[in-house]
Amino acid sequence: MENRINGHTRLFCLIGSPVGHSGSPAMYNYSFDRLGLDNAYLAFDIPLEKTGEAVEALKLLHVGGFNITMPCKTEVAKYLDDLSPAARLIGACNTVTVSEDGKLTGHNTDGVGFVRNLKEHGVDVAGKKIVVLGAGGAATAVTIQCALSGASEVHIFNRKGYNFYENGEHTVEKIRANVPGCQASIDNLLDSAALAEAVGSCDILVNATKVGMAPLDGETLIDSSLFRPDLVVADTVYNPRETRMIREAQAAGCKAAIGGIGMLLQQGVEAFHLFTGKDMPAQEVMEKFFS
Repeated sequence: MENRINGHTRLFCLIGSPVGHSGSPAMYNYSFDRLGLDNAYLAFDIPLEKTGEAVEALKLLHVGGFNITMPCKTEVAKYLDDLSPAARLIGACNTVTVSEDGKLTGHNTDGVGFVRNLKEHGVDVAGKKIVVLGAGGAATAVTIQCALSGASEVHIFNRKGYNFYENGEHTVEKIRANVPGCQASIDNLLDSAALAEAVGSCDILVNATKVGMAPLDGETLIDSSLFRPDLVVADTVYNPRETRMIREAQAAGCKAAIGGIGMLLQQGVEAFHLFTGKDMPAQEVMEKFFS
């Protein structure tokens, strides 16, 4: 990459904290190089309280765009000129584009990444009834995007009285107000009867919690007896590649059992297109960085 950097090279970057583990610089720089684009991508460790200063600095440097990771995804929206419909409803941004006149627009590609990952596996959310486990950041992005992409119903389950239940209630309100074609509801994850009934009548079941990820990698929120051949099961967890829920869904012969690694790739694919107007060499990136 250093051989092609010059006085015209445009900077793109990631902000958040921590960022040292991020695979984004390698993924984006590889894609820039493959497509012959005079761009470079770096990561900057920015704490939450410095988000506004970071945005001002990036504006001063005339960057081409930037990604945002935790803990800055919600805070960054305060310093932008506009938000995409999905970002406005989700209340968080992971991608910011910069127009030729310097206008900053926030996007959220997490939900798009989830929906695209399902499509890569032959599953369309349009017209489907979807149960989402969780009401945090990832769950909100998935739920909102599924509604915007034509799901007929989204049913959130989160532990009442625990983190994010109130956020889930707000998500339901937003969908009802802005996506009237999609029925939205929320229930207590500990209400096993309501959960069993919802899973029994849904088309797609999504885990959008941290259950399945270390140190919870041996756990699942779903009794495998609820799985059936016409059910699609999806996870937002990508490490490990196959969570216990996904393994049990496969063993039960579910229609599809889809891990989260494709969502991680596809959200980057969407951000790359927003930045450059071009398609990331997704298959190459998957084989090189996600295999």
